[in-house]
Amino acid sequence: MKIISYLNDGKMSVGIVQNNTVFDVSDHFPDVLSIIKAGPKGMDEINRMLKLDVERKPLKSEHLLSPIPKLERNVMCVGWNYLEHFKERFRQDIELPARPTVFTKATEVVAGPYEEIPLSNEFTEKFDYEAELAVVIGRKGKNISEAEASDYIFGYMCANDLSARDVQQAHGGQWFMGKSMDKSCPMGPWLVTKDGIEDVQNLEVTCKVNGNKVQSSNTNLMMFSVNRIIAELSKGMTLLPGDIILTGTPSGIGAKRNPPLFLGAGDVVEVSISGIGSIKNGIVKVDESIKLEV
Repeated sequence: MKIISYLNDGKMSVGIVQNNTVFDVSDHFPDVLSIIKAGPKGMDEINRMLKLDVERKPLKSEHLLSPIPKLERNVMCVGWNYLEHFKERFRQDIELPARPTVFTKATEVVAGPYEEIPLSNEFTEKFDYEAELAVVIGRKGKNISEAEASDYIFGYMCANDLSARDVQQAHGGQWFMGKSMDKSCPMGPWLVTKDGIEDVQNLEVTCKVNGNKVQSSNTNLMMFSVNRIIAELSKGMTLLPGDIILTGTPSGIGAKRNPPLFLGAGDVVEVSISGIGSIKNGIVKVDESIKLEV
């Protein structure tokens, strides 16, 4: 099942995608988080509704929002989870990590699957892309075993962990500032429920910049599987319904290309994952000297 957040007559609505049409469920579920938190009963209710003879609306990509437009917690992220990416980041003799490397992105990083991404050259001159599989947690859990981890997954999305490489390295090795720019994590185009993916550890992950392929890999090359990541994150920390986990990016990032390939105004970045879909975002320049009133 593909679940979306979208604009319907200027209002955020929730729908189910079927054959390029949208079945609106907003009367029962005000947002996608409410579907996730409703658990199996919520999904049973949606399946019942889908059997009704109700008019569907055409799916319009320009109306799509991030499936979860407002986050309750930071996005959790795993770094260096593909061996070739680890090697391109560390060409010297450094031991592979025994456990996932984890950081977060702030709640305002969310952007839609086709939304323009603002770039301030006053903030960063090294704006980079990272194609990633996003996992959405469906059940509250702590100290989850690797064997049981899949039971806690609700679904999957495409994501782009856009990063300011210069800022990322300028704060004592802490990545938070360089990873938390507003709208630096487009996601979507929809949330594919777990039952829609046969094998999450066998998905093609690609990224294109201006139509040129710059990243190409498969989730079977992850050093830490999705289940292992969930098990590690839940050690001593409670995972909650709606939590989003980015599972790492393959090799080919702009900072490590020769010559480097950083994003600028007018560039278009597309992230695709087999079985899920693709997101495509243009980069636009913004003037940070203009202060917005809050």
